Amino acid sequence: MSSGWEIRMSNSKGIPYYFNAVSKQSSWDAPSELSEDQIKSLPGSKYLSAGSSGGAGTITASHLLIKHKDSRRPSSWKETNITRTKEEAIDILREYQAQVGNSREKFEELASIHSDCSSHSQKGNLGPFSKGQMQKPFEDAAFALQVGEFSDIISTDSGVHIILRTA
Repeated sequence: MSSGWEIRMSNSKGIPYYFNAVSKQSSWDAPSELSEDQIKSLPGSKYLSAGSSGGAGTITASHLLIKHKDSRRPSSWKETNITRTKEEAIDILREYQAQVGNSREKFEELASIHSDCSSHSQKGNLGPFSKGQMQKPFEDAAFALQVGEFSDIISTDSGVHIILRTA
């Protein structure tokens, strides 16, 4: 009576995801047809243990990343060789920040079009993550936000970000 679902760890994001070995379907979100007890008994459920402390260990956030020439990998899906300075990247984000205001829809639209992260194809959604999985400045900012709240501009080795905590 196996559902075919198991929990695997993403090599690229370092976070758990759900994989159905029968249908080959994968998802960041738990399959809706499974109960919490069924999820806890899935193969690979040990990967979820970081979030088992009453939900405080795992959050979900989206971001809009602008890379600059000193980013750890100064290229993206949009530009193979990013040459802007960090200050220019911050100025670009300030413009986006002004456009976003408090609108999640506008944030998602801008992240889809302008973010230098591959998460642009998910409107900036990074999926769930726990402490220790993101760069420290990003993690500290994301965990300090309330759900629905936007960060100010955050600088990491990847570039500069605006973060929206979504769960």
